[in-house]
Amino acid sequence: MPRSPANRVRYRGLTARDIALIGVFAALLAVLSMGFQVPVGPVPITLQTLGVMLAPSLLGAKRGTLAVLTFLALVVAGLPLLPGGRGGPAPFVGPTGGYMLGWVAGALVIGLLVHLMLPRYRFLPGFAANIVGGIGVVYLVGVPWSAIALGDQLLAAILGVGVFLPGDLAKAALAAAIATAVHRAYPVPPAGRPVSDKAPEPAGEADSGDPSAADDAGVAEPGPGDASP
Repeated sequence: MPRSPANRVRYRGLTARDIALIGVFAALLAVLSMGFQVPVGPVPITLQTLGVMLAPSLLGAKRGTLAVLTFLALVVAGLPLLPGGRGGPAPFVGPTGGYMLGWVAGALVIGLLVHLMLPRYRFLPGFAANIVGGIGVVYLVGVPWSAIALGDQLLAAILGVGVFLPGDLAKAALAAAIATAVHRAYPVPPAGRPVSDKAPEPAGEADSGDPSAADDAGVAEPGPGDASP
């Protein structure tokens, strides 16, 4: 008889630890936004994308995406967390708005790709995940948005590929290296509370009256010639 599948453990909701980690990485994004800035036209070079790649690489898709959303919510609320002390809804309708919105989708994609390689995070797959989510997805939203806001598609493409891409590749490699070291030294537990999802037993195992059991016990069913006159 085959055994029933082992109980699966799922994680649901958020714990106090998860909320603390989300807050820590939202604060890290704020520090990376204000601590380093190289003005290059209307869209400055910052370390923000490093935080966008680190959060899902270390925290997973749920907490990493929520950390990015928390940071953006604080910006919309008016906190001066963007380069130059900017805040409020105005930056989201400017040339940088598409990149910031792309962070959310990018963090989600990175987190989902990282989940596929766990429990063993490796540098090269992590680097590839950062490129796909932290660069490809972010640029997919940011470059067209910037082109519309600037009214110049060529300038937006030059800023995205010619100016930002080399630095973003370096940040993708740095984020993957940091995540590799952290996962190796202190793996971050999954988000949420563990919930056992017990699989139901097959119907055949639940029945104790196996027809072959009667034969094994020496009990045979009466045949046609055994009937009493």
